[in-house]
Amino acid sequence: MRATLRWAHADFRAHRGEALFVVLASAGIIASLLLAGALFSYAANPWQRVFNQSHGAHIWLHTNADADTAALSRVDGVAALSGPYRTTATTVESRGARVGVTLRAAAATPPETGRPIITDGSWLTRPDTTGTGAGTGTGAGNGAVVLEASVARALWAEPGDTVRITGPDGAPHALQVSGIAEAAEPRYHPGGGPGIGWVLADTLDEVAHGDTGQSVGLRLQDPDDTDFTVQRAVTVLGADRVAQVTKWQQARAEAGGDDRLLGQMFAVFGLGALLAAALAAAGAIGARVRGQLRDIAILKAVGFTPGQVTRGFLVQHLAFALLGVALGTAAIALLGARIPGRIGEATQVWQDLPGHTALMIGIPCGAVLLIAAATGLSAWRAGRVPPVPVARAALPSAAPMTALGRRALGVRVPPALVLGWRAAFPRRGRTLVTVARLALPLVLITVALVAWSTLDQFRIRPAQMGLPAALTVRAAQPAGASDASDTSDAELERVLAAVRDVAAVHPGAEMAALVPGQTGTITLRGLGTARDPYPSTVVEGRAVSGPDEAVAGQGLLDLLGVRVGAWVRMTVEGRPQILHLVGRTIEPESGGRVITTTVDALRERDPQLRPGFHALVLREGADPVAVSAELAGTAGGTLEVRRTPNPVDRLEPARAVIAALIAVLGLIGLIELLTLIGTGVRDRGRDLLALKAIGLTPREIGAMIVTAAGLTALASAVVGTTVGALAGRWLVDTQSASSGIGAGIAQLPPLPVLLTVVVGAVLGAVVAAALPAARAARRRPADSLSETL
Repeated sequence: MRATLRWAHADFRAHRGEALFVVLASAGIIASLLLAGALFSYAANPWQRVFNQSHGAHIWLHTNADADTAALSRVDGVAALSGPYRTTATTVESRGARVGVTLRAAAATPPETGRPIITDGSWLTRPDTTGTGAGTGTGAGNGAVVLEASVARALWAEPGDTVRITGPDGAPHALQVSGIAEAAEPRYHPGGGPGIGWVLADTLDEVAHGDTGQSVGLRLQDPDDTDFTVQRAVTVLGADRVAQVTKWQQARAEAGGDDRLLGQMFAVFGLGALLAAALAAAGAIGARVRGQLRDIAILKAVGFTPGQVTRGFLVQHLAFALLGVALGTAAIALLGARIPGRIGEATQVWQDLPGHTALMIGIPCGAVLLIAAATGLSAWRAGRVPPVPVARAALPSAAPMTALGRRALGVRVPPALVLGWRAAFPRRGRTLVTVARLALPLVLITVALVAWSTLDQFRIRPAQMGLPAALTVRAAQPAGASDASDTSDAELERVLAAVRDVAAVHPGAEMAALVPGQTGTITLRGLGTARDPYPSTVVEGRAVSGPDEAVAGQGLLDLLGVRVGAWVRMTVEGRPQILHLVGRTIEPESGGRVITTTVDALRERDPQLRPGFHALVLREGADPVAVSAELAGTAGGTLEVRRTPNPVDRLEPARAVIAALIAVLGLIGLIELLTLIGTGVRDRGRDLLALKAIGLTPREIGAMIVTAAGLTALASAVVGTTVGALAGRWLVDTQSASSGIGAGIAQLPPLPVLLTVVVGAVLGAVVAAALPAARAARRRPADSLSETL
């Protein structure tokens, strides 16, 4: 063992450059994997991220104004209070959209516990008492409001916009939006509870006129004690004074669907990145072992056994791997938060997210195990090297020149191109391994681009993604059942159709229905009429064209265990409804558990049924915000305009993470590329000297090496982008099918984007090969023992 350690130390001193490359490659790979883990956690846990950043409250109690909330600080298990805040129920309107909002009276300085995280604009500020800046700019004091992000999306509100707020007395007030904030509380969604807004105390007094309640948040020492603490808190305040209780599990559950979808998608990326990193590390170690064949032969000649050689390489490279892993982990732990942009932000937040410790320990340990396995295989091969120097020189180093290559040289094709092609693709087995190793990061990059393109389609072409109607309009007056109401519906449709940029108006009605066996609830929706059907996005089967026909989302088909073509019986308000499923649609809402037919079909069951809303299909290129603003002044302001929910709003964090992930995969690919280039130059060293001896100039030799690297990268890029496009399409469709949206939403990246990936890979290979090519071209045309072995 002592001789083995002495040899390992001597080898390190003799090959410091190679050892440094192995250490730095290991450190770079570990850093890349840790950054990927930070990005995955950041995107897949949006609620937990906001909760940690805002020092959120586990329990929110909404009470009467006379409740003694100060007593809650003395309840066992309560670590801190947020508030109490005086509140009032209001209705906020902007561009025709109307949202119920609970305004909270907040201070000019955000609270420490339950602090809203400003994502756009600024927090509330005190009014300008000098009179020089009142009412101007964002944060205009008394006239300012900060809206929670889901409320702002529903209102199309941005900082600087003016919204109309109606208080309990019905009096309107104009307030300016000073900022948009995220909060670790249940999000607003149409038909659910009210959203949240924050104003200064003086503004609340002007709006509420004494009609207020209270909200107080409780941050607990142990989140598992939530239910017990709620009981204690309600007992302390009095059950008659508590109007509503909101627990952190409820808010997290609302974001759970987003977490699951993002988590599944990024888990695939993570496994692929780990595999690519393991191959890159194994390649770097294997390349170093192959570069020391002469030293291994000499060791065996002087008496080293195969076991000693194997142990020597194993100990040496495990030490390099451990050093690289330690450097990479320490760099991310100490400096990761200082990286500019979203990567640094994700790394900083990651420290407080669940699973941080497990990933910080698990990723390096897993990488060390993979590197140890790769090192053991390379060390075992090193132990089998024969102690005969002439053995390697006696074997051909490459495949013979093909007839096509000889013909190409005969017609004066540049030798660098012909020999570069021969060097890039020497043997079938070796070529496939090389191309596959370099193609793996490109496959993952292309898969990420497919996910990016799919998200873009929801923004650019929502009609193709199951969202043909950009807006829904609801009349303020309650529904009736008279001929006059039918006339008003027809008049409303004519008014809506007359609005500029409205292409079609489809009446709609929506209700809950019980599935067979009454074991679950689905959404039954009537849209359009038999004469003017709704343009649902049908990806399987056909659209509705006859009576009692319907289309359904993937979630409903999975729930009922049926396929297109089946007849489905359901119960609606105690009455049976039987429909024939003739198609499957892309259905982003309600987990795909939606069945859609025409309003006429629903009227067969209930002749008195009136449309509850109207879906507006806009002309191509129309701005929904502008159309909504125009609708706000239509019909005397009695219309409530809502934007159709777009799932991409919930997946927006994924966009930045995908961009950062591409950078991480690019770094792993660069390490793999450098390893392959260095290995190729070293393995062909004897051939390069022979080519120089028969007359090739140094420039031709350098061009041959660069050409070989470029051709290898080109083949890998073509394979990687092709396989990545197919795999990405399958992965996105599989994920959308499991989430209930349904397969058929995957969109391939545009051809120029894929060509950019290919060109970037080739240019990167050419640049990376330039320095090794220059060094190889300057070598003397004399064979040596090192090249012979």
